[in-house]
Amino acid sequence: MENMNHDHMHGMMNNQSDGGMTAAMQPHKMMMHMTFFWGSDAQILFSGWPGTSTAMYVLALIVVFLLAFTSEFVSHSRLLKPSSDNHVASGLVQTLLHAFRVGLAYLVMLAIMSFNGGVFLAAVAGHFVGFLLLGSGIFKNSAAVPAKTSDHLPPPLSC
Repeated sequence: MENMNHDHMHGMMNNQSDGGMTAAMQPHKMMMHMTFFWGSDAQILFSGWPGTSTAMYVLALIVVFLLAFTSEFVSHSRLLKPSSDNHVASGLVQTLLHAFRVGLAYLVMLAIMSFNGGVFLAAVAGHFVGFLLLGSGIFKNSAAVPAKTSDHLPPPLSC
């Protein structure tokens, strides 16, 4: 059997060179969670981050919240007004905004794949607050004329 003990696998497979000892019994290997768990001892997005520090865990939750909120911001804001002058530049900027938005959404998804309950709640809260403030229309002036939908804006991200 091929040696399958790689750092990115977090010791989930057996290493044939360790005499049959499983990675779960090795104290220096971290097991990757496959179900939701609660606690501040997690790895989120990067190896070793946030580590065992509760303060760093709180910072990680804030980062995940901001990633999700920014994803909603890009989805629902009018960062570029349509221009009839230069369709190529406008299309290029819209394409870059779309790629940025998708990249943010993928980072949030990867953070959630840590299976940490706090990270999941931070991501949902970021999307919730972002949509509430920017996409729901609750805080818009009802007397104002509704904004025209433009073909130049990226569509809201849908799951």
